Amino acid sequence: MKKPNSDELTIDFLKNISVFKALGVIILISGLAFLFLIWLIYFRETAEETAAWVANLPALNALLNSASTVFIVLGFLAIRKREFVTHMKFMLTAFITSSLFLISYLVYHNYVGHTPFPGEGIIRPVYFFILVSHIILSAFVVPLVLTSYYFAFSGKFSTHRKVSKWTLPIWLYVSVTGVVIFFILNAYV
Repeated sequence: MKKPNSDELTIDFLKNISVFKALGVIILISGLAFLFLIWLIYFRETAEETAAWVANLPALNALLNSASTVFIVLGFLAIRKREFVTHMKFMLTAFITSSLFLISYLVYHNYVGHTPFPGEGIIRPVYFFILVSHIILSAFVVPLVLTSYYFAFSGKFSTHRKVSKWTLPIWLYVSVTGVVIFFILNAYV
């Protein structure tokens, strides 16, 4: 298979941004987003009134996480076949579905806030292990994904591969465990 034309995969203005500046912006954006999410879920008062459609958002979130999982796997399979443009399209689609998930998640937690887990017995530590690992790793997903995109779109493919070796399994784990958390919560709430 021929190597792709780098113009197909890169964005000119990103080539001119230093790695230090790009990583600084990525860390700043990611940190602010994570702090906002923690504040929204655990410290902010929930909305006074909740529209009926809000109850459907957890199912939509699970669907979007599932779609992200599928696109991440398809992107991985495409890069293994050295189908660079196809890989890029799948990974951008995974980013879009993950972003839509995040928007839906924020809207839901704006209205509902924190959802306590009422399960008892062995499921309780299992649920909290999955939840805590999911939360911790989700804090790393946004900067890892943005960093992977920066290196890819700036034409630094060697560094992109190194970062993506960490990004892929963490992003996949967060997407899958998001769906698992939905099903466990749905069984008990």
